[in-house]
Amino acid sequence: MTEPARPRLVLCILDGVGYRTGPGSEVGNAVIASEPEFYRSLFTRFPHTTLEPGGLAVGLPEGQMGNSEVGHLTIGAGRTIPQELVRIGNSFTNGEFTGAQAWAPFVSSVMAGSGRLHLLGLVSPGGVHSHTDHLLGIVREAAAAGIGEIFIHAFMDGRDTDPHAGAGYLEDLQARLTEIGTGQIASVCGRYWAMDRDKRWDRVEKAWKTLVRGEGAKADDPVAAVRASYAEDATDEFIQPTVIVTPDGAPVATIGGGDGVFFWNFRADRARELTWAFKQEGFDGFPVPDRPRVSYLCMTPYDETMDLPAMFHPAQPRNGLAEVFAREGLSNLRTAETEKYAHVTYFFNGGREEPFPGEERKLIPSPKVATYDLQPEMSAPAVAAVVAEACTKGSHDIVVVNFANGDMVGHTGDLEAAIQAFATLDRLLGEIMPPSLAAGTTWLVTADHGNCDEMIGPDGSPLTQHSLNPVPFVVAGKRFAGHLDALGKGPWGLADIAPTILGLLGIAQPPEMTGRCLVKPEYL
Repeated sequence: MTEPARPRLVLCILDGVGYRTGPGSEVGNAVIASEPEFYRSLFTRFPHTTLEPGGLAVGLPEGQMGNSEVGHLTIGAGRTIPQELVRIGNSFTNGEFTGAQAWAPFVSSVMAGSGRLHLLGLVSPGGVHSHTDHLLGIVREAAAAGIGEIFIHAFMDGRDTDPHAGAGYLEDLQARLTEIGTGQIASVCGRYWAMDRDKRWDRVEKAWKTLVRGEGAKADDPVAAVRASYAEDATDEFIQPTVIVTPDGAPVATIGGGDGVFFWNFRADRARELTWAFKQEGFDGFPVPDRPRVSYLCMTPYDETMDLPAMFHPAQPRNGLAEVFAREGLSNLRTAETEKYAHVTYFFNGGREEPFPGEERKLIPSPKVATYDLQPEMSAPAVAAVVAEACTKGSHDIVVVNFANGDMVGHTGDLEAAIQAFATLDRLLGEIMPPSLAAGTTWLVTADHGNCDEMIGPDGSPLTQHSLNPVPFVVAGKRFAGHLDALGKGPWGLADIAPTILGLLGIAQPPEMTGRCLVKPEYL
């Protein structure tokens, strides 16, 4: 009997690459504009369809755009998992928030200390890292618990939302706080500074100094500060850390000893570094000799190595793809550059940090540039080289790779850079896929959500957020060449990828996976 090719299968996730068709679909579409000859050829030679990457299909509210974390979690789990965005939103009415194990002790600690509560988080309805409705719910519950002084340190979005929407968000927030009767905005800061995830400590330090020392730009009105930033061509994401001051020039509030700090973002990756600065023993990212002793609460667990209370603990799905690979003795390689490394490991594995047996991980550092439009190719050539080597050597049964360019360059809003980014991906796929396909490996080419496929809004302004478009799904391999009818009738979602992989490998789908195999039985 002939031994199967190794790797038997490559799952190639083109992060942020949606599938956009119809009238006007070429406008602001970096995928089309890059004229990707090899990528296009996949759709003429192999069976393909589209998958729903957002909304109810991935456990988010209807119409909510998908994101990389939810996308990879769903891909790896093979089922739809209710997401924190929905769970936390419901918790303020069903009692889960005030009933959380961490809430009462945190409130007691704040009341026993200074009585001052600082709320850190992304003021945005984007729903990727946070939601403003959650912030308002926290303010109400904190006030009801007797906390009299509540200060909001507003991190501004402009990445998962319109880059100029933040001023309006703050206006609305202030109006809602007036209705509630408590809460003041004490600082404003673009997420570029406060929510780094690549240990660019110079950025985080600027945010820290504003929060703790009251250093940075000064303004007496947060909305005016944001609008002044726009006038200087700094959109929400890049707003300089700004201290809001009283009429006598003193900060409305800085974080001091005895205060309570609640970081209310539900997504962990961009909340870790600031959390480390406040609470990690031996923190050495930048000097913190004046680090205040505070009570600290996280919305979800940000770092399993730190014993910090968290309001909501995600359920880890059992019998996901990674667990099945391990049980079947399939060696698998996960590779991506820094920006998406956690996605093909932690999130793909259902929120598990440590590798499963047989799982190897190769991290490629992302380039150290201010924004990725300055280096649109990012580290894709090095990531592609890892995949090419694995295919040439036959070192693993499965390869899971993420190319970050479509999403990370798409977030800059620079269409020309995104065109260069996708042209790079097309070239690299054209180099690494054909030899592997010829050797008998099956490739699944897909994405976790859209972004670079829609980068210009109806008014002609740049779009930096994820798109609502479906994502492509191509099954490429010797046995599928020319069989464009090999996939079943949808609609399909990201949850259907794992059952499809198991079907192609001849492995029984565990009952916990509720997705369906996209490939018709006669082609398995």
